[in-house]
Amino acid sequence: MAYILMIVTLFIANASFVTAAPINLRLGHIAEMDNPYAQGAEYFANLVRQRSQGEIIIHVYPAGKLGAQGDLIAGVTAGTMDMALTSSAVLANYIPKLALFDLPFLFRDRQHAYRALDAVGMELSATGYGQDIITLAFWENGVRHMTNNVRPIVRPQDMQGVRFRVMEQPICIEVMKALGAKPIPMPITELYDALQQGLVDGQENPLAHIATKRYYEVQKFLSLTSHTYAAEPLLISGHVWKKLTPNQRELLRTTAEEVRDWQRKLCSEQETKFFTIIRESGTCQINDNVDMNAFRKATKKVWTLYTKIFGDKDLKAVLALQ
Repeated sequence: MAYILMIVTLFIANASFVTAAPINLRLGHIAEMDNPYAQGAEYFANLVRQRSQGEIIIHVYPAGKLGAQGDLIAGVTAGTMDMALTSSAVLANYIPKLALFDLPFLFRDRQHAYRALDAVGMELSATGYGQDIITLAFWENGVRHMTNNVRPIVRPQDMQGVRFRVMEQPICIEVMKALGAKPIPMPITELYDALQQGLVDGQENPLAHIATKRYYEVQKFLSLTSHTYAAEPLLISGHVWKKLTPNQRELLRTTAEEVRDWQRKLCSEQETKFFTIIRESGTCQINDNVDMNAFRKATKKVWTLYTKIFGDKDLKAVLALQ
């Protein structure tokens, strides 16, 4: 009996030195490593590892290594993908009211966008909980501009008949139709080849993507249309969320919000760098004399379409923010 008690005592004593295995999470996105939100993902993963003392380890997979944005969100809902950074536009295929944030010329400036996303955006994204989509914070992709191989885009008439790749989301498609272009939905992971092979004439993206994915190499014209602001929500699967402790959830959420502010600042600061890369390449003619009022007028019908489907409560809430 004494021998058995000694063994049990030793077991209990040694057990105090045994720590739980770390929680390993995969975070996928489609950006190149020098894109500001890719840098945000790395910073986030490092902070979480430090603050959890190695209890939570996030492995980041950039550049579409785990699939296109639609694949990543589908994985989040199914529980086969732990975390993802994706566009608000593609996420709106699962949380339809989020298409609000892809309406053209919605925001007065970046600060207006931030206030809207952090308030109205987080409220709307909470409806994704039923699909196991938890939005931790809205990070930034940037302000979207147009490139193409046909002609400079100055007025909506210049868009007539031009085949533009768009994200696979109804509002994005309707914007191009309103401008007279021919929208061709496809994942961004297929875009460079499609431009190079002439399957599409143009595309629209923030300068960060245009520069880091090197679209300027296969495009003749860059027009600074600033037609929409692109948010980049950070998602975690509800399947993962339910297994975490309250402290672990709080750590992830507060760190995501802290990195949100850091990453937004970085994104804004680096736009000049990306613009310079494109300009100095000499492959892409840049025009900044876009008739913004004409574009606003031409795309107003898309606002009407959105409110006809979803009402105007959320739109009014965004517009009322100071």
